Amino acid sequence: MSLADTTAATSSRQPDAGSPAPRRHGPWWFPWAVALGVTVLATGLAFALPDYWLLIATSVLVAMMSLLGLGIVTGTAGMIALCQLSFAAVGGWVMDLLMTQTALPELLGGAAFVVAMLVGATAASLLGLIVGLPALRLRGVNLAVVTLGVAAALDMTLQKVSFPDQWTNERVQRPFGIPGAEDLSGNRSYFLFVAGVVIIVALGVFYLQRSRWGAGWRMVAFSERGTASTGTSVTSAKLSAFMVSAFIGGIAGSLMVGQITTANYITFQTLNSLGLYVLSMAVGAHLIEMAFFGGILFVLIPEILKQFNIPLEWASIIYAVLGIQALTTKSSMGNDLRRMILAWQRKRGLNSIESTLVSLEPVGAPVPAASDNVLLEVKDLRVEFGAVVALSDVTMQLHEGEILGLIGPNGAGKSTFVDSLTGFLPHHTGSVTLDGVELDSLAPHKIARAGLRRTFQQDRVPSTMTVGAYARFVGGKEVDEDLIDEVLAFFGCPGTQAPLQMVDVGTRRLIEVAANIAAGPKLLLLDEPAAGLSHEEHVAFADRLRAVPERFGVSLLIIEHDLDLVRSVCSNLVVLNFGQVLATGRQEDVLANPEVLKAYMGETEMVS
Repeated sequence: MSLADTTAATSSRQPDAGSPAPRRHGPWWFPWAVALGVTVLATGLAFALPDYWLLIATSVLVAMMSLLGLGIVTGTAGMIALCQLSFAAVGGWVMDLLMTQTALPELLGGAAFVVAMLVGATAASLLGLIVGLPALRLRGVNLAVVTLGVAAALDMTLQKVSFPDQWTNERVQRPFGIPGAEDLSGNRSYFLFVAGVVIIVALGVFYLQRSRWGAGWRMVAFSERGTASTGTSVTSAKLSAFMVSAFIGGIAGSLMVGQITTANYITFQTLNSLGLYVLSMAVGAHLIEMAFFGGILFVLIPEILKQFNIPLEWASIIYAVLGIQALTTKSSMGNDLRRMILAWQRKRGLNSIESTLVSLEPVGAPVPAASDNVLLEVKDLRVEFGAVVALSDVTMQLHEGEILGLIGPNGAGKSTFVDSLTGFLPHHTGSVTLDGVELDSLAPHKIARAGLRRTFQQDRVPSTMTVGAYARFVGGKEVDEDLIDEVLAFFGCPGTQAPLQMVDVGTRRLIEVAANIAAGPKLLLLDEPAAGLSHEEHVAFADRLRAVPERFGVSLLIIEHDLDLVRSVCSNLVVLNFGQVLATGRQEDVLANPEVLKAYMGETEMVS
C-alpha cells in the first residue's frame, strides 16, 4: 500500500441521515515518523555494512530516486516515458560542469555539490518540459516512440561530444564538496548524504501525491475530459508531471556522477532507460515503497548475475519478463498488494463504502420554480460533421434556480449539445452565454472555471483516489471541507476516507454529482446521472436533486432518458430530435405533445 494511501486504511463509518460526514485524516506526523525511522536505519547501516555493500546500498538508493521520478509520469499521470536516464544525464553533466569547470566549490565549499545538483535538476526539468510537449497530442505507442527517440538522440550526442573530456584540455579536478568525504565511491559520508536526499525527495513526492497537483496527475491518467471538466488544465497537469519527473531524474543523475566521481555516458544509455521503465511498470514505482523495492531489483539482479558469472545481458531479459507480466495482468506488484490490503479491510468491515441514499429521510422539496434571471442562453447553436448536421440552430434558455430537463430519443443530439456547451466541441456556430459571459471561444477548463460544470455518462471517477481526495480536487482550491462533508452526506455517499477502488459504479455517479455541487458552479449539467442506480435509489436521488437549487445555490440541466426522473425534478423541458428543438416549455405540456410522443414511441405505437 502506498505511503500516500495510508490514510485510506482508517475506519470510515457512514453518518446518520442528513448529518455531515465526520472527517478522519491520518495523523500529520506519520510520514515524518517514517522518515525518522528510515534515517535511523540508514545511519545504522552506514556503520554496520562493509565498504562494498555500502557501495551497493548507495546504488540502490540512486536507482530508487530514478524510479521515484519515473513513477510520477508513468504510474501516476499514466504517460509513457522511455528517457528517464536522459534527464539523469542532463542533471549529472550540468552538475559535473559546475563542480569541475567553475569556481563554485571555492565559493560555497561543502554546499557547492548541493547547489550544483539543484541547478542540474532544474536543467533536466527544462528538458522534461520539452519532452512533455508531444504528450499533449500523443499517447500510447506514439508517445513511447518520441521519448525513445529523445533517449537515443541524447545518447548518441553525448558519445559524439565526449563530454566532459572535450570541454577543456586542462580539466580542473576538484572534490565534489561533501563534508568529510575524501573518496566519494561508496563511503559512509556519501551513503548518508544520498540517503538524506532520497528521504527529502520521498517526502516531497508523498506530499505532492496528496496535493492538487497529484490529484490532477491521477485524474489526467484516468480521463482527460474529466480533468478539464473540473477546471484543471490538462496541459498543465501533463507538463508538470514531466517536469517534476525530470527534476527528480536530474537529482538522481547528479548522485550517480557523484558516486562514480566523473560523468560517463555509459551510465545513461538508452537500454538502461528501457530497463528502468519496465521495472517501474512491473513494481508500481508510483508507490514510494515499491520504488525502493524496484531499486533493489535494478541493482541486485545484475549483481547476482555477476556473482554467478552469468552475462549481464540476461538482466534485460529478466526485466522483459517482469514487463510482460505487468502488461499481461495490466497491474503491478504494488497495485496487487494494495488491492489485497483493501480486500482484507473490507472483509473485516474497516471501510463503510456503501451508499445510504435509500435510507435517508426524504427532503420533500417541491420542483423548483425558475426565476426571471436568465442564467444560460443558447442561440442558433449549430454543429456539423462534414455533411452531417448534428445540431441545427438550437436555441434555448435556462433560468437561475431552475432544473431544466433535456430529453430526446437516441441519436437526437443531446451528447453533442452538452459537448458543445462545455467546450469539448469548439467548432460550432451560434453563441453560448452563461450569466452574461460568452463561452464560445473558451477551453473546457476555462468554461468550468466560469461556472459551468458537467458530469459524464461514462465513469470519470478515478479509482486511484479516496472519496475525499476526489471531492477536494473537483471542488477546487477554495472548497470548504465542511461543505464537502455536507454534500456527500446529503447524497448518502461513503465517507471521505473510503477508497474509490472499492465503491460500485452507481455510488461513484453519486459521488461525482456531489463533488461537482460542492464546487459551487452556477450551472451543473448532469448527463444521465441516474445510470447504475436502482429504482429505489432513483426515487431518493430525485428527492435530493429537487432540493439542490435552494439548498446549494446550483441550477441544474439534466440530460436523461428516464422520464420518471425527469417528471419528478424538472419544471421545464427541452426536447431534441434529429439535432433540432422539437418542443420546449412546461413539463406537462411538453410530455403531452403528440410530436414528442411520436419521437419517443414511434408512429406505429402511436396509431395502435
